[in-house]
Amino acid sequence: MTAASTSAPPSTLPGLGAVRAILSTLVALARNPSGAIGLFGVTFFVLVAFVGPTFVPIDTKAKLDKIYQLPSAEYLLGTDYQGRDVFSQIVHGGRDIIIVASTTALITTTIAVTLGALAGFLGGWFDSVVLAIADIILTIPQFPLLLVLATFVRLNNIVLLGVLLAALGWPALMRAIRSQVLSLRQRDYVEAARCLDLGTGHIVFRQILPSMSGYIAISFTLGMINAIFLQVGLIFLGLVPLSGNNWGVMLQLAWVRGAIFYKNALAYILAPVVAISLLQLSLIMLARSLEEIFNPRLRQGA
Repeated sequence: MTAASTSAPPSTLPGLGAVRAILSTLVALARNPSGAIGLFGVTFFVLVAFVGPTFVPIDTKAKLDKIYQLPSAEYLLGTDYQGRDVFSQIVHGGRDIIIVASTTALITTTIAVTLGALAGFLGGWFDSVVLAIADIILTIPQFPLLLVLATFVRLNNIVLLGVLLAALGWPALMRAIRSQVLSLRQRDYVEAARCLDLGTGHIVFRQILPSMSGYIAISFTLGMINAIFLQVGLIFLGLVPLSGNNWGVMLQLAWVRGAIFYKNALAYILAPVVAISLLQLSLIMLARSLEEIFNPRLRQGA
């Protein structure tokens, strides 16, 4: 994956250029079958998670006579171990997953892009220090470290969980951004900006990084996918006591309550698994389509 579309200097009107770039990307996604499906899937889950609860109230009342009921007209996805509607839990359970994934991807991308761009452009001692820190973090297995940290830190706040995941997830992307900047800083328009003495901040954030917007967008999407894997794993192991409704919590409760031993609980177990899988599949298709849009070599190969 390379920033192959970075040969031209960015627009002289960053705000207008950004709007045009977003609109052109959406049009390109709509014309790409995989991209259209991925964009539709992500939009669908966002609407279900943030708008759906307005129309579908959460079922919190225990009904012991309706435990593990099969899907029906009354309960579209059956009921759980307390006789509560699973469909309402699915509708309300995606919000925290998406917020944590978006927060993690946003912080990870911001840290990686900022440090990687500055390290690649400035070089010297700053580059050496950033690379040393990144190498230290990369040598530590991420998920085992999260298990240890979750044991000592009470991660009952979704923002705190996103920050923790981001603090451990930026080094790999930072190295990739640094490599791209090392190549882009030799371009003519960057050399011209240096000759005009426009300043490091202007050159890096107004000249170089806008040319990498496609690569950054793809990295943000992949960061969300990784964050979903990690947070669901932590929740399933019971190390992240998130309150409220959450697809990961549904899986964890289905396991500890022994739902796997009841054949009528199949819909209850599969509902959060399918929801998580479809959300990740939508993100993967979206990332793949963005890669095809921003990488001319892949477009030619297709």
